Amino acid sequence: MSTAQTPLHKVQGMGSSHSGTGHFWHERLTAVALIPLSLWFAYAMLGLAGTNEVTALQFLAHPWNALLMGAFVCFALWHTYLGLQVVVDDYVHTAGSKIFLLILIRLSIIAAGATSLFAIVRIAVS
Repeated sequence: MSTAQTPLHKVQGMGSSHSGTGHFWHERLTAVALIPLSLWFAYAMLGLAGTNEVTALQFLAHPWNALLMGAFVCFALWHTYLGLQVVVDDYVHTAGSKIFLLILIRLSIIAAGATSLFAIVRIAVS
């Protein structure tokens, strides 16, 4: 069997990695989820502008605000990961560099997410 795409794969939108369509939809879903979360985040930050640290901590201590902040962080980081993955796939052509960058990006996103969620939970339960 040849390595060329079959007509069925072209119609299904499945390239050589067999995940292009799914990746596309995950990017769109995270973007749609970020619309209301970003509006909430902007509203919250404008409301906290000019206040002190205690007020900001009290804001995040409220369960709904902590939950929304956690969702915002998770969706924003996942969306970032998906976008950076596309950039690396499109513009890095050396296999070793591509693997290194994808691993570095994944570990960085995991570290940022774990740190952020740990901080949010620690503020919310204190």
